[in-house]
Amino acid sequence: MKLLEKSLKELHTLIKKKELKPSELVQANIERIEQTEEKLNAYITVCAQEALEKAKVADEELLRLSEDEIPELFGIPIAIKDNINVEGIRMTCASRMLESFISPYDATVTKKLRERGAIFIGKNNLDEFAMGSSTETSYFGPTKNPWDLSRVPGGSSGGSAAAVAARSALASLGSDTGGSIRQPAAFCGVVGLKPTYGRVSRYGLTAFASSLDQIGPITKNVEDAAYLLNIISGLDSKDATSAKLPVPNFLEALNGEVKGLKVGLPKEYFVEGIEPEVKALVEEAARKLEKLGAELVEVSLPTTKYSVETYYIIAPAEASSNLGRFDGVRYTYRAKNYKGLVDMYCKTRAEGFGDEVKRRIMIGTYTLSAGYYDAYYLKAQKVRTLIYNDFQKAFESVDVLFTPVTPEVAFKIGEKTDDPIKMYLSDVFTIAVNLAGLPALSLPCGLTAQNLPVGVQLIGKAFDEETILKVAHALEAELNLNLKPAL
Repeated sequence: MKLLEKSLKELHTLIKKKELKPSELVQANIERIEQTEEKLNAYITVCAQEALEKAKVADEELLRLSEDEIPELFGIPIAIKDNINVEGIRMTCASRMLESFISPYDATVTKKLRERGAIFIGKNNLDEFAMGSSTETSYFGPTKNPWDLSRVPGGSSGGSAAAVAARSALASLGSDTGGSIRQPAAFCGVVGLKPTYGRVSRYGLTAFASSLDQIGPITKNVEDAAYLLNIISGLDSKDATSAKLPVPNFLEALNGEVKGLKVGLPKEYFVEGIEPEVKALVEEAARKLEKLGAELVEVSLPTTKYSVETYYIIAPAEASSNLGRFDGVRYTYRAKNYKGLVDMYCKTRAEGFGDEVKRRIMIGTYTLSAGYYDAYYLKAQKVRTLIYNDFQKAFESVDVLFTPVTPEVAFKIGEKTDDPIKMYLSDVFTIAVNLAGLPALSLPCGLTAQNLPVGVQLIGKAFDEETILKVAHALEAELNLNLKPAL
């Protein structure tokens, strides 16, 4: 277990000095999964045998390599959210529709990890097709929060966050469409980073809402997030939305120096409705930054109050288009009893998709239909521009924004499944960031009296992940929490 507490950089150093064999590390990871998985259900697929075989090959290769030849993730096991392609491994998107689909190729991010020597330990559970805020919509059953097994881990990257929190994964890659990395990171007491839209290639990520989706790391600490972001960032010819910009060394930003930085506190994010303990812990964390020399400045983001409504027009519209490919003709699931092609389409999609996915497809199809496109979708895109403009105006006077990640701690399993609107409001503080395409990070800031984690959100200017990582790293050191559930 002590081995799994170490940072990626520390593990790399041990392997580079040949004081640790990849097989020892992978074996420790497998044993931890075996200890926790029955309780958590954080994985859909565990690649124990394949990972151990690759680790043993890495052991032999390690003997031949000099220190300078050993890449950053050589022999280190990494988990991947199960909507990101890893060649030769099952990718289900937590749906019956893809229950037995084996990925024929690597996503760009997994290819980059593989090239740096990573070993894939398994695919993490999620809400079906990443649609949800609790990892309860998975066809393979809900994931449980390692801090309290009666509670959700958040979503849609709940399996990734739960695994990292429980130390059954050293780190995981998740995806974030409206808060799906940051919200579960906050609920599980780990670090979750959503990069700027275009910083990381989306090639090989199963699309939910293409103008909002972004892949990012979920890790035990800020340094690990920067470590992985260095590897997965950059222009990709296979993704037309990836940005042609140089990738800085994000680790160099972690210098602990925040003196003189202006930190904006949006007044719309500190309103009634936030649980008192959540608000108190977030405000206390802000004072810690002030103690470190940062200047706290109140700012306003007036149109962010429309972000939930805007998101739930745009995201389902894009989802209804993206999920049209799952029709029973290609991929894996097809209804058995049908009469003709149209009946096959209808029965396959009715049986293959869960309720939440069907709900969003219907909403999206409705808002894109003739007579409603201008009234809903076009208007939502105009409000999206106003939300973006609010952020741009705020960043004229501050370097980073500081908010709660969620208005509450992790809620009970089943508590919101019968009320989709309450579930959607779980992402009220995270959605605007995706609509604006900005980078944001969730950092644990403390525990409530119930021993449940609370997270703070740091929002940065476009392609300025360095500043939010710098601030998060300094605050992490000042808080010195080292959160770990007793599982």
